[in-house]
Formats: sequence, C-alpha cells, structure tokens
Amino acid sequence: MVKLASEQKCLLGEGPVWDARNQVICWIDILKGKVYELDPVTGFLKTITTNRVLGAISVCEDGHFVGAFQDGFGFIDRETGLVNIASDPERHLPGNRFNDGKCDPSGRFWAGTMSLTEAPSAGTVYMVGQGLSMSRKIEGTTISNGMAWSPDQRVFYFIDSTTRRVVSYNYDHSGAISDKRTVIEFSQRDGFPDGMTIDREGMLWIAHWDGWQVSRWDPETGKKLLSVSLPVSKVTSCTFGGENLQDLYITTARKDLSAEELNKQPLAGSLFVWKNSGYKGMPAFEYKK
Repeated sequence: MVKLASEQKCLLGEGPVWDARNQVICWIDILKGKVYELDPVTGFLKTITTNRVLGAISVCEDGHFVGAFQDGFGFIDRETGLVNIASDPERHLPGNRFNDGKCDPSGRFWAGTMSLTEAPSAGTVYMVGQGLSMSRKIEGTTISNGMAWSPDQRVFYFIDSTTRRVVSYNYDHSGAISDKRTVIEFSQRDGFPDGMTIDREGMLWIAHWDGWQVSRWDPETGKKLLSVSLPVSKVTSCTFGGENLQDLYITTARKDLSAEELNKQPLAGSLFVWKNSGYKGMPAFEYKK
C-alpha cells in the first residue's frame, strides 16, 4: 500500500504541499531549514537550503514560496533560495518558533507558533493576508499543528497536538472563526495528532506522531474510518498529490529516536506515498501577495 517516495531522510520532515503548476511534491525539514521538491515522474529531487528553522511553506501565486520561520514570515525565491523575512510578530519571544501552516481559501497564510521547549500555552496562530496584514486567530496553543478547510469552505479544522483533539470552527471568507467545538479525540495508544489534510468527501486524514500510521476520520461522527500503517513511528503530516490528487504523500521524522529505535526504523524521516489511494484530495490554496 505505502511505498517509499524519497530516501531523503529528514530530522523533522513536515508540511507537504502539492504544487499543481509544476506537478511536484514539496516538503520541508523544519530543523535543517531545507525545502525539498520531488518530481514523482522523473525522480528528480531539488533542495533549497534556507539556513533558518522553517516551520511551514505554501506556494505563492507568483510560483515562489511563503514561509513561516523561527524569525517570522518571509518569502523564499525558488530559483536562488534567497529568503526575505518580511515580518516577525514574535520578535519579543526568541524562545518560540513557527511550526505548521497553510493557506486558506482566500489566499491568506495561517501559521502557529510554539515554544522551543514545548512550554504549555506559549503559542499563537496568526493569519497573514495581502500586504502582510496580520491578525492573531487562536491564542494559548502548545504545539500548533494540522489545519484544513472543509470542501464547502465553511469550516476550519485545527490541531493542537498536546490536547489529542481536532477542533472545528465556523469559518467565513473574511477569515473570521467562531464556535469552537471538539470533533475528534485521540486515545493515548494512537499517539498524538500531528499534520492533517482533507479529501473531497470532507473526511480528515491525520498523521500520528508516535502512532505508526495515518488515519481517516469522519468529523461529523468523530469516528475513525481507516488506518494506513507505516514502518516508522513519528508520522508528521500528509497531503494528496498527483495529476488527479489521488496519491497520498506522507512525511515522517527521525527526531528524538534512539540509536536502537533508528536501527529498527531505518526509513524514519523519509517521504512515503500511497499511489492511487482510491481517494482524492483538495487542491492546495496559494498565497496572494
């Protein structure tokens, strides 16, 4: 079912994004500050080194990347690799970094911060709009993680990993969110919910940190529908890619694994894919500058 897509081993692989314009799967190594672009047809792998801790990326309308770095929001030139930091809402909090993020249906970039020591409630989710206008959306988060918008664009889903929950909010195109409610709860044996994506049927796909799997859930009932096993424990995120968005790409990590664990999980940190999964994802939204 699941196969190796790239042997490039990340310390903390995260944030997969399918770039439909270029037909490549992009993902990052947060701690090494690297962006990878893989052409699944040719197997060509391009690496961009930012020399910064990098929590999330999205593709911009101009084809380059917007990124959430430890030192703020910025843009990555895909040709030169140059980084231009545009704004840092947490300049006064040097112990924080950005962790995960995505663009919303209106082309704004959402990303959340967390403490480098994972201190409770130290993070905030920000929304960056056109002209780098910025607003705080969710406060008091610990490990800001998965985000997704429903196919009808009326619901925003969000994960703060330490809560072991997925919550939903009513969402409108102004970026306003309201009426927070819990829709999914993880058991301790499932590990922690990490990155997340959504399919065309409105079902959520969630990566399990310390859980050896990606799972599919119905947010209306809170029930787990499917489990996709992986040969590694630290599964970090997933997204659909391929010409028809039918391939599920999955990022993983090696961070905090002992030598003994790495010996048992030699593929930890690799990118995996479930080709022709039988499900189809939603196109990634692009950032409007």
